[in-house]
Amino acid sequence: MAQAHKLNLCSQGIALKALFSGYLIVVAIGYLMAVVQIQFTHGMADGEMGLSVDDIVYSYYGKRSGSALEAKLNGSMKLMAPEADRLKIINWVHKGADEQAFYDNGIRKIFDTNCVSCHNASSGLPIPDWTKFETIAKRAETDTGASFSSLARVSHIHLFGIAFIFMFVGLIFSLAAGVPKVLKSVVIVMPYIFLIIDISSWWLTKLNPNFAYLVIFGGGAMALSFAFMWIVSMYEMWIMPRLHHDSRDALLDE
Repeated sequence: MAQAHKLNLCSQGIALKALFSGYLIVVAIGYLMAVVQIQFTHGMADGEMGLSVDDIVYSYYGKRSGSALEAKLNGSMKLMAPEADRLKIINWVHKGADEQAFYDNGIRKIFDTNCVSCHNASSGLPIPDWTKFETIAKRAETDTGASFSSLARVSHIHLFGIAFIFMFVGLIFSLAAGVPKVLKSVVIVMPYIFLIIDISSWWLTKLNPNFAYLVIFGGGAMALSFAFMWIVSMYEMWIMPRLHHDSRDALLDE
């Protein structure tokens, strides 16, 4: 019975609490950085700050009335070039993205000046190579959103990486003594369910833009699951023992 009593967060030693807390803090910071990264990669897809349903639709389904190049110039890349140059590229796209005009009208020079420092084959970044006209012309075609190959690549990275994160967060949370067993089991399994929903909704949104709402639901519910486990775990490790200690001292004083 004494051994079973020790299998909870409240009664663990300082060293183990420090280990668990360090992991939870670093993972929480990583989660916040992921939110920031989402803002930069998807949050400007509609040209405005803040993640919206339109951002998700444009990112996965595409903006079928325009091109991927135009969507980026009006979105996350809007501030990366002077307004006049940006509008000149968009005008070139609207006129058919002709190769002769690309060189004769100074479009090549705009890309060389503002874009190729990052958009080149040797940058190591997962972004298009703007040193090649063929790549630019491809992105000037109708925007159909994320490709199936990119979805497959990002999906398997998220499934493996996030599953490992929640395995350890769930393991720490499983030692929480103040949560009923049934609720604890539900909360531990929820992130995996919502992870599958979230990633499945990317593929579904690629096929039908109405599933963009499911992306928000899956991602938001997964974040809430993480927040609940994080808060309860930290509370039971550091605040609950202090409350018990103060309560015991008060009883002794009486």
